[in-house]
Amino acid sequence: MADTMKGLKRTHYCGEVTEAGKEVVVGGFVDRIRDKGGVIFIVLRDRTGVVQLLFNDETDRAIFEKASSCKSEYVLMAKGEVRERESKNDKLKTGNVEIFVTDLRTLAKAQTPPFEITNETKVNDELRLKYRYLDLRRAPLQENIIRRHEIARVTREYFYENGFLEIETPMMMKSTPEGARDYLIPSRVHQGKFYALPQSPQIYKQLLMVSGFDRYIQLARCFRDEDLRADRQPEFTQIDLEMSFVDAEDIQGCVEGYISRLFSEVLGVDIPIPLPRLTFADAMNRYGSDKPDTRFGFEIQDITDTVKDIDFVVFKNAIAEGGSVRAINVKNGAATYTRKEIDKLVDHAKGIGAKGLAYIRWADEPNCSFRKFLADGELEKICSAVDAHEGDLVLICADRTKTVLATLGAIRLICAKKLDVIPEDKYNFLWITEMPFFEHDDDNNTWVAAHHPFTMPMEESLEYLDTDPENVRAKAWDLVLNGTELSSGSMRITDFELQQKMFEALGMTDEEIQAKFGFLVDAYRYGAPPHGGMGIGLDRIAMIMCKADSLRDVTAFPKVQNASELMSECPSYVDDESLDVLGISVVKKEDE
Repeated sequence: MADTMKGLKRTHYCGEVTEAGKEVVVGGFVDRIRDKGGVIFIVLRDRTGVVQLLFNDETDRAIFEKASSCKSEYVLMAKGEVRERESKNDKLKTGNVEIFVTDLRTLAKAQTPPFEITNETKVNDELRLKYRYLDLRRAPLQENIIRRHEIARVTREYFYENGFLEIETPMMMKSTPEGARDYLIPSRVHQGKFYALPQSPQIYKQLLMVSGFDRYIQLARCFRDEDLRADRQPEFTQIDLEMSFVDAEDIQGCVEGYISRLFSEVLGVDIPIPLPRLTFADAMNRYGSDKPDTRFGFEIQDITDTVKDIDFVVFKNAIAEGGSVRAINVKNGAATYTRKEIDKLVDHAKGIGAKGLAYIRWADEPNCSFRKFLADGELEKICSAVDAHEGDLVLICADRTKTVLATLGAIRLICAKKLDVIPEDKYNFLWITEMPFFEHDDDNNTWVAAHHPFTMPMEESLEYLDTDPENVRAKAWDLVLNGTELSSGSMRITDFELQQKMFEALGMTDEEIQAKFGFLVDAYRYGAPPHGGMGIGLDRIAMIMCKADSLRDVTAFPKVQNASELMSECPSYVDDESLDVLGISVVKKEDE
């Protein structure tokens, strides 16, 4: 039978025991045991770190025998005097001291874990996630979860100090189109009808502005039924904010203050503000991405004019069809990228949709894949245009401009990672502004909203709404950090007539508008202040600040690729009686 805590109360966390001469009581898990015959050392672990316990056979035989019966992951409480260690460990915060134990309680025994609880583990992810509660005992994950808590704490403190009110919005809401599939909840009372879990609190926070709460903040749980990847989970936390009587610069300035405070307090890193800005068009032209990683070069350069007279059919056809020829100069890439490695890049480019890549590999002398089509001086002209020198690798793509930019944007990242030129300790924030209002759906040859339908178009773009959707720009922006999109924001439409026009431009009928957004449109009839806001991904910013590879490493109980949770084995089947109450029957697909 396990011991009790009676008569003992914890006075210190393990990682806080640093001064000799005190009597302390600590509690935690057995990390490791060393039996030296007449002396036993137990390293006790809690969320703050570890401390060494000392047991001596000659001092107290009963306590020594209890210590000798302990195994890894037993839960102990120990009381004793803090003494200086004979053999110090400078790598540990508590490495200069140990606790000479005078009272030991075994509060819970433990089976041998399915894997060792160590900082580094080679155990596969499936086993770690099945026993997530054990995986979470490991110091790296505990440190990540604690850092995530610190991010949340600083977030609340900053926005509270700047006049924001934290207001909760409903978790069960009306299903509205927001770009991803909803998670639906059947209603028992209103059979045949469904609630949706919020993809974001977008509509409610706008209604709060109509209600007169001019500064709203919420660490909101959001849900999207979409395919998972390293920086995406089906449920996530959003630092959601909205402000009234402001413009885009006011919102961005407020968030810049938050970012500066957050990185200073949590990481001790100075983030200079104001943050740099790039328009969407400039980001695409220079980096081939609307979330560019600017920690390294290899920028895309337009060499269409430079090569327009070259008698190379690949270039000529691309230019004739309205496309372009562009290049990246992979500085010092010639040695690393052999012909075999370049062929891998060509295959990757084709996988994106390009016809291929041309190249100039300048090792001892320039080796050009299209040399036979060049007249005297033309190779030198291209190298000069992209500032290529000995040791460089120039990669060239000729196609539709959209394809060229996407291809070279991906290739520059691959090359940078292979050459290991991306500085790990650099935090490059960037605002991407003047986002397109519409994006083209190539499959259906139509224009669809690039953002939610309440986004305000830029005044100078209004004239193009009906005639030239491609040229309509939104009062919308993204916040990017090291190639990861952290946040999207926008000013909102508050004019009833303009909102109606935007719905119509998106192909929505009056009936659809009323069914999906009628309550919001009606609210605008009663007066809405100018407002805008953002939603910042707390999980993603935690992932980057913790230098984690995946959101799983900063989420206590994450889902896997197929949106299941291995530990509790959810989702799971529900019995027929529960389904009958909801008026639901399950129809299995033929392939199941």
